[in-house]
Amino acid sequence: MATINLQISGLCKRYGDFVALAPTDLDVAQGEFLTLLGPSGSGKTTLLSLIAGLAQADGGLIRINGVDVTDGAPYDRDIGMVFQNYALFPHMTVAENIAFPLQMRKVDATSAKKRVAEALEMVHLPHVAGRYPRELSGGQQQRIALARCMVYRPSIILMDEPLGALDKKLRDHMQLEIKRIHRDLGTTIIYVTHDQEEAMTMSDRICLMDAGKIAQLGTPADLYFRPKNVFVADFLGESNLLDAQVTSREGDQVRLAMQGIDKGRAMVYDAQVQSGKPVKLMLRPQNLRVNGHAEAGAETMSAKLTDIMVTGGMTKLYMQRQQQNAEAAELVASFPTDRLGARYEIGQTLTLSWSPADAVAIAG
Repeated sequence: MATINLQISGLCKRYGDFVALAPTDLDVAQGEFLTLLGPSGSGKTTLLSLIAGLAQADGGLIRINGVDVTDGAPYDRDIGMVFQNYALFPHMTVAENIAFPLQMRKVDATSAKKRVAEALEMVHLPHVAGRYPRELSGGQQQRIALARCMVYRPSIILMDEPLGALDKKLRDHMQLEIKRIHRDLGTTIIYVTHDQEEAMTMSDRICLMDAGKIAQLGTPADLYFRPKNVFVADFLGESNLLDAQVTSREGDQVRLAMQGIDKGRAMVYDAQVQSGKPVKLMLRPQNLRVNGHAEAGAETMSAKLTDIMVTGGMTKLYMQRQQQNAEAAELVASFPTDRLGARYEIGQTLTLSWSPADAVAIAG
């Protein structure tokens, strides 16, 4: 059984009448990479600030390694922080910047020098020890900020959108670097981002937040393929959400009544889906087969092509499906771009098919 590094019980925060964080419970295991994800105002930064001791909780408990630190100062919490603003001292060399937290903790000079060298090796930058921050690139500065955080070996590292200021190519590279360092160190990391792709790429688990509450907590695959509600399905990646109604349950599947198909079947993740109730049928764009041979048991429907977008390696088809007594339903299908592949024309009617195992019924 995994050791619990961070335990949060009933933690909450208000600003006047505004509930920034509703009473929240959360356990984080030793060595886990947990991402707090959500739109602006969802509560993710509030939760991180409470864990860090940068904000005072209105209720609840925070325990780090079993010790109650709810009212403790930030420097008593055995945590390190990395921000989007690297906050490196411009008048200090890289080595001096990294050594600074060790000096504050009265680590002797010999040990400090060794640990600074180890931290620089960890981030693959031993050759910049004598440089000043202004002589480094953005990616190098970010790695030095991470080294400065790691050098005193905190139990938990908190990261607040640390890659937000970097361009996409450098951000992608830094994601791999942070994952490698996390793997090598085995330290618990709690990471805040609003970037869905970043969260999916880096996390052991994602804590998706909405309106000051946890909307869903689970692995990236849990949230992406088996969302618990419409917010999760719509926020994490692209999704097609179609109106349907549950007519019957058959084991771990339900039969759906939908306009445009005779029989709909969807694997059910949410056990609260009930017969006779309206639901949303979620289909990810990459699970829709366009004008292809439908496999046995597949469902099919038709839609009119309204737009085509080629985003390099992926092609997206945007479509509308007419529904009786309802507005046209917007649909999107995606697949790898093929230079010699099929050609499509705006206005063309396409046949779409999907496997019931790739569909999810969500309480509407």
